[in-house]
Amino acid sequence: MFGYRSDGKKIKDLPPIFKIMPCVMPERVDSQVYFKQDIALKHLDEYIDRKAEEGIRLSYMNIIYAAIVRIIGERPNLNRFAMNGSLYQRNKVYVSLVIKKSLTDDGTETPIKLDFDGSENIFEIKNKLDEAIEKNKEVSNMNGTDKLTLAFSFIPNGLIRVAFKFLMFLDKHGLMPKKIIEVSPFHTSVFLTNVGSLGIDSIYHHIYNFGTTSMFFSMGKKKKSYIYEDDEIKEEKCITLAFVGDERICDGYYYASSFKLLSKYLKKPELLEKEIEEKEEEEIPEKPTRKQGKKAGEA
Repeated sequence: MFGYRSDGKKIKDLPPIFKIMPCVMPERVDSQVYFKQDIALKHLDEYIDRKAEEGIRLSYMNIIYAAIVRIIGERPNLNRFAMNGSLYQRNKVYVSLVIKKSLTDDGTETPIKLDFDGSENIFEIKNKLDEAIEKNKEVSNMNGTDKLTLAFSFIPNGLIRVAFKFLMFLDKHGLMPKKIIEVSPFHTSVFLTNVGSLGIDSIYHHIYNFGTTSMFFSMGKKKKSYIYEDDEIKEEKCITLAFVGDERICDGYYYASSFKLLSKYLKKPELLEKEIEEKEEEEIPEKPTRKQGKKAGEA
């Protein structure tokens, strides 16, 4: 309440456009932007082979997920969320994903939510993700999210909608219990999915109105595609990465610069082996004075 939340800090002194946008687009589904990029796999293959010679097993998913965590750590505006007409900066980098306990039509799905500080190297990120995925593959194992979902399943159907409207009201006013936010996969920096493991291409997945999810990345299956690189158009083995994001958290230039950084890491994955020593400070442009604004307009 009054701008306080357990999962983030309210950002003050925003430029006018960022103050207005959450009011113009009050829901996340109003503010979704889409981006898709083919990632050439030759650089990842070379890196995976080098690491295999050192006895380290890596997958495309390990590298791509680590690169996404890294850019959020380095580019803090990506780690914002909009709530009740205001923007907040998250306390940590949160990653959510859903796994199937078995790859069958009737296989149970379970969500996983992990936290990072954003400075971790690729091996730390890989180990944390691999351990969580392996642990949650056990059919008998229930994490905090599973237990919360099970508790809601006992509520009569007619009251579930009322219960979630009440939770959304609490969330909107900063009154959502911290314990629920901690296990909710919808209160996250980014949602990740590897639909390539299901044998299909990447998809544009919506970001949820419930919670604070600001970004969704989807990995597709391997395929041949044409890549423009080194002033040439080449046919390469690729994975398509699809992105859906909340345009209220940062502008197009910031998103574009972040995607370029992601491409850099995927071309040189060895850069992910080093931890971030110093994070970029939160980029909030100064609010121009009336005099400065007039000069800028005259120019």
